[in-house]
Amino acid sequence: MDLLRHLRFFVAVAEEGHFGHAADRLGMTQPPLSQGVQRLENRLGVTLLTRGSRGVRLTTAGADLLPRARTLLAGADEFAEAARRQRENRGAVRIGVIAALGDRQVAGLVAALRGAAAEPSARTVIVSTAPTIDLVDAVAGGRLDCAVVHHPALLGDLRTSSVVKIPRRLLVPADHPAAEKPSIRALRGLLCATAPRAHGTAAFDLLVDTLRERGLDPEFLPAPGDRDALSAVAAGRAFALSTDPEVRAPGVAVVAAGDELALRVRVVWPDPAPQPDVCEALEVALRDLA
Repeated sequence: MDLLRHLRFFVAVAEEGHFGHAADRLGMTQPPLSQGVQRLENRLGVTLLTRGSRGVRLTTAGADLLPRARTLLAGADEFAEAARRQRENRGAVRIGVIAALGDRQVAGLVAALRGAAAEPSARTVIVSTAPTIDLVDAVAGGRLDCAVVHHPALLGDLRTSSVVKIPRRLLVPADHPAAEKPSIRALRGLLCATAPRAHGTAAFDLLVDTLRERGLDPEFLPAPGDRDALSAVAAGRAFALSTDPEVRAPGVAVVAAGDELALRVRVVWPDPAPQPDVCEALEVALRDLA
């Protein structure tokens, strides 16, 4: 007996309240549907439905088991969907990136990886965004082929590219004096909206040291991605740094930031690299952003 198939019969009849309507919904005739529900009841040893002239009603047992049947069917559908993704992802390129890289930069990396393939249209690139510490663990554990992470960072036994510095812009409230005369010192009084320290301890500490060396010791506001940072800046509470050269938002002024505030990143991969050509192409694409 196909339990899942017969559970679908039961759920359809219970929801439609009528064997004929359930049969139409399932694309079958009524007799095999009725027989299927009876087989299910015989197997379970309980009556699930009462049949009458006014349609079908759930018994006490049927009402109790209906949500469980739905859960089993949903689980089976999720299992099948997961298997489908596994089939489609077989041979796919799996890369990780930090949230500090904007959507445009990530799209450029994906396009470069696909363009470097012998058959670009056949290459699937799966991108995961996560903090540096999680990306390092995922690469070391074989869940990612390679990743773009903050520098500096603890990388264990992973192999790395050289450091790439990607220019960043300062985002400041449009009505703040720093929008007219940008300088690090002019940012006093604003919070610094940036990724939490836990996302990349060494990189966060480097940013703190850089700001302090230039006379600024701000409080920090956790902002995992550009959207969070933009909201804080637009509200007049904070300044932020962004790699997006075309960032635009009401109430936000974009001004140049010095080389000392560039985003420092590198590509990491395991040894041996599962897809050496991908690691090389990612490093080249990353340098094109610099």
